Amino acid sequence: MKVLYFSGWELSRILSRFVFRVRVSGQENLPKSGGFILASNHISYFDPPLVGCWVPRAIYFFAKKELFDHKLLGAILRRVNALPVRRGTIDRKALEMAIETVKRGHGLTVFPEGTRSKTGEFMAPKLGVGMIARQAKCPIVPAYLSGADRLSECLTGRRKLRVTYGEPLSAEWVTSFPADKAGYLKIAEAVMARIGQLRDSMSAGSPSVKPDCKPTQK
Repeated sequence: MKVLYFSGWELSRILSRFVFRVRVSGQENLPKSGGFILASNHISYFDPPLVGCWVPRAIYFFAKKELFDHKLLGAILRRVNALPVRRGTIDRKALEMAIETVKRGHGLTVFPEGTRSKTGEFMAPKLGVGMIARQAKCPIVPAYLSGADRLSECLTGRRKLRVTYGEPLSAEWVTSFPADKAGYLKIAEAVMARIGQLRDSMSAGSPSVKPDCKPTQK
């Protein structure tokens, strides 16, 4: 891992575990090698480090392009595996960069809803996650975050911070859909449905486990 990325990765793990007492489950579903997409619901600005720091390998994520315009901040973002993307439009350059990143064997965090939900309720997914996965021909690991939008309550113990990783949707499943807008959207909708299943399982009281804190530097 890059030094700056690893430092932020380790700090995020320490804070989320020992300060906010995160409960993590499903880490066995994360691929140990090869390109994949980590698809999660999006409820706070802290979601990228929270969902990414429990992946035992470096993973990339999107950040809005305007942040890269600042010379120092842009340099930092590139060193922590951020990819620039223009919000509010279809950024084909960002999509091509994302597809190439996954094809090179890296993990990529994608929020299928495209933006943060201010209510915590799921929003209709955008087709980007389906397009990237279909073009890269890679598996998709669904993830569900809970409590990240109420960290102050997690700090006081009134709310639980949880990260759950589900079973991957295989590359074979992904490539069974046509490589067109309709196919991409069907993939995205199926991914959000799987994230919803993780949410429902958590609500039903499925057990979570203490996170594995042993990093794999790669």
